[in-house]
Amino acid sequence: MTGAPRVALFADTFHEVNGAARTCREWDAFARRRGLPFLCIRWGKRAACEDGVVWSRDLVRSGWSFPVDPDLRFDLRFSRFLDTAEAQVRRFRPDFIHLTSPGDMGILGAVVAARLRTPLAASWHTNLHEFAARRVSRSCSWLPGGVRGRLADFVERFVMDRVCWFFGRAQVLFAPNPELAAILRARTGRPVMRMGRGIDTTLFHPTRRARTDSNLVLGFVGRLMPEKNLRLLPKVAEALRDAGIERFRFQITGAGGERPWLERNLPNATFTGVLTGEALARAYADADIFLFPSLTDTFGNVVQEALASAVPAIVMDQGGPRFIVRHGVTGIVASSEEEFCRSAAALASSERVRREMGRAGRAQVESQSWDRVFEEVYEGYASPARVL
Repeated sequence: MTGAPRVALFADTFHEVNGAARTCREWDAFARRRGLPFLCIRWGKRAACEDGVVWSRDLVRSGWSFPVDPDLRFDLRFSRFLDTAEAQVRRFRPDFIHLTSPGDMGILGAVVAARLRTPLAASWHTNLHEFAARRVSRSCSWLPGGVRGRLADFVERFVMDRVCWFFGRAQVLFAPNPELAAILRARTGRPVMRMGRGIDTTLFHPTRRARTDSNLVLGFVGRLMPEKNLRLLPKVAEALRDAGIERFRFQITGAGGERPWLERNLPNATFTGVLTGEALARAYADADIFLFPSLTDTFGNVVQEALASAVPAIVMDQGGPRFIVRHGVTGIVASSEEEFCRSAAALASSERVRREMGRAGRAQVESQSWDRVFEEVYEGYASPARVL
């Protein structure tokens, strides 16, 4: 990539276990492989600084930070790092400052870009508006249904307006799927390019399967949070039993506040906690069906990883995962929770269909490397007219 632009990434999440953090870490690794001029300013547990072709700066949040997610916080005193971040960016001399969200680090990056008059880029990683609405609805369960619904709708519109205003400060935007690209283009008037997600097809591979028992295993990988819609899983279990399928269990990989509820309501479930590396790859490959009932994910890295492991996936027809699964070929895209449950029972009843979908899923993702993802991002910097 001769003449690649110098990019300073302000990452609200980097070391944590989530899709946005994974993308930022893969970007850092891509820059190192290619020898690209790249600076990443992010939050860490201790202050650290690295200069070279690839630069990095870890800052430490203050005690005035509060949780917005189990692995994500917002530091009310983030502005104390403004001069530090500006000095680092001034030394690096980027062609673009790239933001990943309107969090504390994203706001810091936007202010630095304005001060230095550096072109700004931003990529959408999380549906913050939907997360906010669902959490308000859950926390206000004591309110009458109609009132709770109107409040959640108001919060969703309010957060979406604020997020789109923030993204509109950038000269070029990146989105993980066509639906979000269209929304951003309409709301901001900015060019929107594709920024998908890659996958390590060597790590995530069907040969990782180690399980030898004959029971059906339904897998889930991800944060155990309300926005993942995991309270649908007991209904899936009921649908399987109604179909005469008794020998099955759930394998739940991840951590979060929904785990106690799931432990009480999914007695036939194994909870592995957070897994990484080969242990995570085995968890995917040991499943027979991958269930991802989320309605809010912008992409769905875990769905790609399941397909790479030759495991068919069932997803909802809202959010980014529906653009990954080829309905009837590599899995099922369900139009309702009832269809989601019926689809699980149907796949559970046919090993032949699961095997065919698994082979098709593996073939679908084999060429989707992280290198190609970031090559497209750099092409987007160079050619703003190239849109989704």
